[in-house]
Amino acid sequence: MKNKINKAFRQAEGTKYLAFALTLMKWIFWGSIIGIVVGSTSALLLSVNDFLTQVREKNPSTLLLLPVGGIVIGYLYQYHGNNSRKGNDLIIEHIHHGQGQIPLRMGPIVFISTFITHLLGGSTGREGAAIQMGTSIAEAVNRIFKVDKIDRRILIMSGISGGFGSAFGTPLAGTIFGMEIISLGKMKYEAFIPCFVSSLVGHLVSEAWGVEHEHHIIKSIPELTGLTFIKVIATAIIFSFASVLYSQIRHGIKMFSEKYMKNLMIRAAVGGLIIIALTYLLGTRDYLGRGLPIINEAFEGHVSPLAFLNKIIFTAVTMGTGFRGGEVIPLFFVGSTLGNALSALVDLPTSFLAALGLIAVFSGASNAPIACFIFSVESFEGKGIIFFFMVCLISYIFSGHHGIYAAQKIYEPKSRLLSLPEGETISKIEQKKENFKTP
Repeated sequence: MKNKINKAFRQAEGTKYLAFALTLMKWIFWGSIIGIVVGSTSALLLSVNDFLTQVREKNPSTLLLLPVGGIVIGYLYQYHGNNSRKGNDLIIEHIHHGQGQIPLRMGPIVFISTFITHLLGGSTGREGAAIQMGTSIAEAVNRIFKVDKIDRRILIMSGISGGFGSAFGTPLAGTIFGMEIISLGKMKYEAFIPCFVSSLVGHLVSEAWGVEHEHHIIKSIPELTGLTFIKVIATAIIFSFASVLYSQIRHGIKMFSEKYMKNLMIRAAVGGLIIIALTYLLGTRDYLGRGLPIINEAFEGHVSPLAFLNKIIFTAVTMGTGFRGGEVIPLFFVGSTLGNALSALVDLPTSFLAALGLIAVFSGASNAPIACFIFSVESFEGKGIIFFFMVCLISYIFSGHHGIYAAQKIYEPKSRLLSLPEGETISKIEQKKENFKTP
């Protein structure tokens, strides 16, 4: 009798381990497929965006066509986009609720719209397009292989990781980013393997296509002294406020335009006209497109002390009125130029503070401090690792419940003092605040 029980137990254990091995193989297989396709599409995205940027810079008059480009983008989303117009928020909502399907057209439409935005001078980045294409590919894998509901959400997260990792050449940060931005106070570690596989494969494939990612160099790191720590803490708090300022202006413009300009074509056309007016008002084109030359200058020398604020306004108008692309590189611009401006005031090396600002503003705006910290390690070869850990944590805490991803759920508030309801999204909290202000 005892032998029969032991045999049955061993069979049950064997069945359990077999099921686990099969699941593991499926995740690796699906993650690899997603990574291969996402890496290739990210390579296309980066190469075309670089080409379009060169075309725009050689033909300054293309900026005057930005309202026309906005009309085209608005038309695509109004008549052919379905729910795709929600962008990254649609992806996060789908992972939370798992209802319906992510439209496969999301990826191609956001690619076309991002190309138009970059060609004509909208202030935007690229990761939004890469992430949305990644999730569209993950959704295609879900449908082809008839993936069950639980694994569907995990593969959508791996699509986010693949898009981010391949877009920035940071596979480890991409892995965590796909798991971390979904909600505050909760991370789905079950998605670790497919997210890592997708991010790593996507990165390797994009590099195989010849993609070269931007690199910034920190020339010197200050010593670990009490005074340096105090300075870093103070600047990290300032960086967090910059992330809040961008998030609030961006969401404010979006809410205003949705309320008073229902037609997406009119909304984007107005946004394009505002960008043109701001460009001629300031007399510079530094704030159009990604702004990579200014980011480089922030590490090397002197930039305008108001450059960070101008970029916040340009990007908030661009994204808030319906143009497409991404917000990470503009956040890099904001953080690095603000760090450059603060370096003389706090007497810290310029490249060091520009790097801290680049990471800290991203951390506060994305609410993904772990991914941002790992991003800093991969981007700056582990230099100043303690300082980067500090600014990621401080910026995350001091940015409160604000952020660029309105659909993020707050499972655990960053502090008990915030007294936020569990399970609410950033957008709902903002709406309640607005309703409270309205008599």
